[in-house]
Amino acid sequence: MNLANLSFFDLSRYAHAALFAAGEYPWQALGRLKSYMAEYPWPHIPWPQTPGPLPATLVLHDGMLLEGTGLAIEFGDATKGTLKVFREGTLLDGASVLMAGTVLAGGPLSIGKGVLVESGAFIKGPAIIGDQSEVRQGAYLRGHCLVGARCVVGHVTEVKHAIFLDDAKAGHFAYLGDSILGNEVNLGAGTKLANLRFTGGDVPVKTPDGPISSGLRKFGAIFGDKAQTGCNAVTNPGTVLGKRSIVLPNTTVPSGWHTSNSLIR
Repeated sequence: MNLANLSFFDLSRYAHAALFAAGEYPWQALGRLKSYMAEYPWPHIPWPQTPGPLPATLVLHDGMLLEGTGLAIEFGDATKGTLKVFREGTLLDGASVLMAGTVLAGGPLSIGKGVLVESGAFIKGPAIIGDQSEVRQGAYLRGHCLVGARCVVGHVTEVKHAIFLDDAKAGHFAYLGDSILGNEVNLGAGTKLANLRFTGGDVPVKTPDGPISSGLRKFGAIFGDKAQTGCNAVTNPGTVLGKRSIVLPNTTVPSGWHTSNSLIR
């Protein structure tokens, strides 16, 4: 039985690999997420402090906030690098776009290059959003959200105290509380990762050798690299899915460890 980090995730290119220690259980990264963010070298960007939606589109380029007025924006797929911003015909390489109607609710915020934040997204810091990621209309980031590169936080998706590795996508109507999505994970529409036991207490992780205490009162799910769910799947608290596991639509996943390449129906 191998429940160490490296059996779940390829961390070789992940910008936040320091969150994960070799030989530890993957959920232990959740226990240090707040301290990691407290010590993070946040960029000094003068984000608007006025409560409410942004009245105008903003563009972040080379550490500076620019008014979107007068700039030409091509709203391509950010995850594929086709979001483009031009000023007087000159490409602003790596520019990120926060559309009018985005709500920034305070707390430190780091936005990488080529990021698109759509109107109606609500972002409460601390939050880190990596290069070429999309935060779509109606998304709700509730704080301590770490989103890697080329990720999607989708329409009406709620994320709280969670980690996305690169290319992870929760595109539609999802809930992710106290959870980790590995590289190239994809959540089908309506996927919910439950994170709190009805009976209270720390969430255990069930294994063939007996339960392991996670030490976490709130703990949703761990998805190893390239795992995926079908639409309307639900995971119970303390679910740990190995790499390339598949959860079929409308399935409730039992809590505990599921080996790599599991098919759960």
